[in-house]
Amino acid sequence: MKIKLRLRFSIVLLVLFAGLLHLHAQPLPTAKPEEVGMSSERLQRLSAVFKQYADDKKMSGNVILVMRKGKVVYHEAFGMRDIESKAAMPKDAIFRIASQTKALVSVSIMMLQEEGKLLITDNVSKYIPEFEETTVAVDKEDGAYDIVPAKRQITLRDLLTHTAGIGYGGGPAKDKWEEAGITGWYFAHREEPVGATIAKIASLPMDAQPGEKFVYGYNTDILGAVVEKASGMPLDQFIKTRITDPLGMNDTHFYLPKSKVNKLATVYSAYQDKPMEKSPVSGTMVSQGAYVDGPRKSFSGGAGLLSTADNYAKFLQMTLNGGELNGTRILSPKTIELMTVSHTGDIEFRDGQGFGLGFYVVEDLGERGIPGSVGEYGWGGAYGSTYWVDPKEELVVVYFKQLIPTAGLDDQAKLRALVYQAILE
Repeated sequence: MKIKLRLRFSIVLLVLFAGLLHLHAQPLPTAKPEEVGMSSERLQRLSAVFKQYADDKKMSGNVILVMRKGKVVYHEAFGMRDIESKAAMPKDAIFRIASQTKALVSVSIMMLQEEGKLLITDNVSKYIPEFEETTVAVDKEDGAYDIVPAKRQITLRDLLTHTAGIGYGGGPAKDKWEEAGITGWYFAHREEPVGATIAKIASLPMDAQPGEKFVYGYNTDILGAVVEKASGMPLDQFIKTRITDPLGMNDTHFYLPKSKVNKLATVYSAYQDKPMEKSPVSGTMVSQGAYVDGPRKSFSGGAGLLSTADNYAKFLQMTLNGGELNGTRILSPKTIELMTVSHTGDIEFRDGQGFGLGFYVVEDLGERGIPGSVGEYGWGGAYGSTYWVDPKEELVVVYFKQLIPTAGLDDQAKLRALVYQAILE
């Protein structure tokens, strides 16, 4: 009798587990554009323009996904995933999303705050002791610089808003960052855990005093190391078990499984007055990157993830829904609200925008001067990708390509104009 009961219980558990897997793996719902107040005819203008970018060899290819009111109304791929092998770009191509990783790590920090494992007002040194005393490099008139003590400790909120004064190694004390071998956003080739790299960063002179200036840099990589300390888990495992698996983001990884190599889009480079060319296999930022054959040791919270347009749209829709998708709650609505308002106050950032906890936030539409809405939030990645969420219009937009540098293309501006001209009600 006991054996039969155990067997029945095991079967029930298996059925429930299978149901959960099905729930998480389910695709995003779709709708005809007219069902959610958009125009099918006008959305096709996107197709004409972005197919032409590939046809004209200004980029190898791209994928665009547009959601409104929780449903996909446009999801198209153009051009080639790999020009040399004549592999067409599929809608589920996997891209290096670089700084779009920052949004997932920022959400991870807020999850830990919700669990009482940290507060964003905490000093970084509570989790990484090397940050207890930091320094700042101050330019001198003769081109040299002085190194002075930081006026106060750096907080997690400073890191979330990029106001910690930490750049990518190109500030006044550039020489010391270069000597340490820590410059640029690329970590995939590193043979050491990210925590070891971050501990070294603490000893280098920063670019500005904490809380005084927006300085884009290693802030979110440091937050990734904090996630590891506060959660007791490696960053890749935290994101997988707490965010990507629950949301059904099955093609989002720090390093690509060998079985998915044929889905990875190739990186190309476009330099001014030169034809587009395939980026080299080896190297750092302007290369294919060590995401397949690298050491797989350094999980960059600032720029390390690979993903698909569909996967990333699931994550963004979760934020638009107030922290929940398909019955899976990642954050509370109040935490999402806190993340998507400006925290930078009078600190200079961009016209009409402030910066929240991981995203830019639109505060004045006219001052910014491009289509959108007040309250819109988003960011982008080094390989030419971008995304934004417009709560007023219930809109999610994901755009992926693999082009670095981009030689001044106007594709992101045209994407925005063409998406908003398709909204009719």
